[in-house]
Amino acid sequence: MALPARESPVGKRVSLFVTCIVDMIYPGTGLSVVEILEHVGVRVDFPPAQTCCGQPAFNSGYRDEARTVAAHFFKAFKDAEVIVTPSGSCATMLRHEYPSLFTPDDGERYQEAQRIASITWEFSEFLVDGLGMADLDLSLPARESFAFHDACHGLRGLGLGGASRDLLAHLGNAELTELNECEVCCGFGGLFSVKMPELSNAMLQNKVQNINDAAADTIVTGDVSCLTQMNGGLSRRKSGKRVVHLADVLAKALRKERA
Repeated sequence: MALPARESPVGKRVSLFVTCIVDMIYPGTGLSVVEILEHVGVRVDFPPAQTCCGQPAFNSGYRDEARTVAAHFFKAFKDAEVIVTPSGSCATMLRHEYPSLFTPDDGERYQEAQRIASITWEFSEFLVDGLGMADLDLSLPARESFAFHDACHGLRGLGLGGASRDLLAHLGNAELTELNECEVCCGFGGLFSVKMPELSNAMLQNKVQNINDAAADTIVTGDVSCLTQMNGGLSRRKSGKRVVHLADVLAKALRKERA
C-alpha cells in the first residue's frame, strides 16, 4: 500500500509523539528531540493525553484492540498540524498501518487515520526531508566515530537511513564508518523477542559481534527498542561499545555550543 502524501511541514507547529519506551525508559531522548527541534526554530507541543500507538496489539494480530488504541490516539492528536516521533517503528505504524485499520465505512475514524498518516514524520526525516536541514551547524566536544544500525521498521517501511547519515555527516568532530550488516535485524522485533527468545538471542549475538568488530566508537540508531536490545547484549558481553539514539548525539553537540 502506498504511503499517504504529505504536505511540507515548514512553518507548522510540531506535536511530539514521544512513544512508550522513550516516555518510560529514555525521557532524556525525548528532551533531546525537543531541544533540537527548538534549535532549528520549530514550535513544539506535547499532547498530554498520548499513550501507545497500538503497534504491540497490531503486530500480535489483535486488530480490534489496535483500533481502540488508535481511536484514542486520534483524540490526543486531534489538533496536531505535524506529528514528529523519534521512532521509525512507531512512525511506520502511523504512516503504514493506521490507514489499513479502518475502512470508509468507519467514517470519521477512517478520515482521521488518513490525516494522521499524512502529517507524521520520523525525527531525522523531518529535519532533512521535511525542513531541508541536514546541516544543523553543530559540533561535538571532541572527535568521535559513529556507525549506523538501520532499524527494521524504519528502513523497510519508510526507507529511512539516509537522513540520519546526512545529519551526522554535517556534524563537526563526527566521523562516519560502516557497521557490517547494518541493515540486519538485532533480534528484538517487539514480541518476537518474547515469543522466540532463542532465535532472538542468536540474532542479537551476531549483531553484538559486528558492533564489537566495528571501527566506530559508538553505534547510532533511530529506535530505542533496538537500542535497548543491543545495549543489553553488549553489557552482558562486558563490551565497552554502546548504542545511542541520533537525537542524543545531536543534543550533545547542541549543549556543547550553548556551554
